[in-house]
Amino acid sequence: MAVKGGIPVWITILISLTNLTSAGQFAGAGLIIANASLMEITLSMFIINIRYLLMSLSLSQKITQEMPLKRRCLVAFGITDETFAVASLENNEIKFPFMLGLITSPYLGWALGTVMGSVTTSLLPDFLQSAMGIALYAMFIALIVPSAKKSKAAFWVTASAILISSAFKWLPYLNNLSGGWSIILAAVAASALGAILFPMEDEANE
Repeated sequence: MAVKGGIPVWITILISLTNLTSAGQFAGAGLIIANASLMEITLSMFIINIRYLLMSLSLSQKITQEMPLKRRCLVAFGITDETFAVASLENNEIKFPFMLGLITSPYLGWALGTVMGSVTTSLLPDFLQSAMGIALYAMFIALIVPSAKKSKAAFWVTASAILISSAFKWLPYLNNLSGGWSIILAAVAASALGAILFPMEDEANE
């Protein structure tokens, strides 16, 4: 998507090396291509990635107290949904070598995947580039549908996000809002609606 949208291959790779979040990259690349302002991109990234703050706070309770700040910052950079899930299963105190080993392989794999994808896409004909874009949306749908089927809260949050985003796309006046602010408002509104309708205790009882 990034290469097809006009972002150079080397910048696409640099984004993956410095912004270790799939949803953040997907949204961020779209905003860059749409010439969104830095404020829109910054707020979007903050909202999309704020879950990593909660993950890091949780994980900090298991990290050895002797770990210096510089190493803690490196660990924080490498926190993703997957690395957090693996680290949180550890029963013992978490030390830096463990986290470094846990983070390094996914990071290199992520970077290599971006290199292969961006270079390959730049060589593909237009009709295949379009097909790859559709496959990316299909992947996100495949991630969302199982969660929405299992959880009533996930279903209604997803449905409300779709409705709000559609309103910003098709309704008069609302469709004048830029893509960045549409993402921000849709994410905040859908999340707030989910928090109000499905408090944590209700979700735990499902």
